[in-house]
Amino acid sequence: MNKKALIVWGGWDGHQPEQVADIFKGILEEENFQVEVSNSLDSYADKEKLQSLDLIVPHWTMGEIERKYVLNISEAVATGVGLAGCHGGMCDSFRNNVDWQFMTGGNWVAHPGNDGVEYTINIKHSSSPLLKDISDFKVASEQYYLHYDPAVEVLATTRFPMFHGPHSANKAVDMPVVWTKRWGHGNVFYNSLGHQANIVAMPEVSLIMRRGFLWAAAGKALAHKVDEASSFGNVRTYTGMGDSQ
Repeated sequence: MNKKALIVWGGWDGHQPEQVADIFKGILEEENFQVEVSNSLDSYADKEKLQSLDLIVPHWTMGEIERKYVLNISEAVATGVGLAGCHGGMCDSFRNNVDWQFMTGGNWVAHPGNDGVEYTINIKHSSSPLLKDISDFKVASEQYYLHYDPAVEVLATTRFPMFHGPHSANKAVDMPVVWTKRWGHGNVFYNSLGHQANIVAMPEVSLIMRRGFLWAAAGKALAHKVDEASSFGNVRTYTGMGDSQ
């Protein structure tokens, strides 16, 4: 049986969300996924449907989302559904929703120099095989400065500063570009590259996304092997941050 994926695109048009969603759809269909594409956040309203998926691919920049939708996604991912996305479509979504940021692992705060900055993506040797045989490469695009969760496993980085600004007064830092993390039983994957469709279509970037999608979706099968009585089964462990707001 084919795995099932949901792509939800929208928000700021500058990120070409419809075009990027179409690229993602093509990648997933090549991997024999049954793909549903939506441009409505109401696609997150049906909690049971979300939990029947293998993969959720958000590509929605900025905007606002109903809190119950984020909790539905959080619960689905915690039960094993994968979550994978890129650039502002995943980590510059819903800036007022801290539950979303907690789940995804980070949030965009700046791109010094804006679009067209030339910088290097440095692949890290780590315990993950996701970026195996991919070499360091250059890109001319937005260079994302992120506030990120120290729990993520960083698979690729980029060096700041490349463009002079107030942040240049600090020492050089290596900022994560690609990371993975766990959310309950679920696998979460993020790649900060992907400002527009031409960047997503780069061979290195599309390969990274393909591998990220497959890795994230693989968590569903593994989740079924884990005792449901474990502490990861209690979704409130992961969504309680917003309960006091």
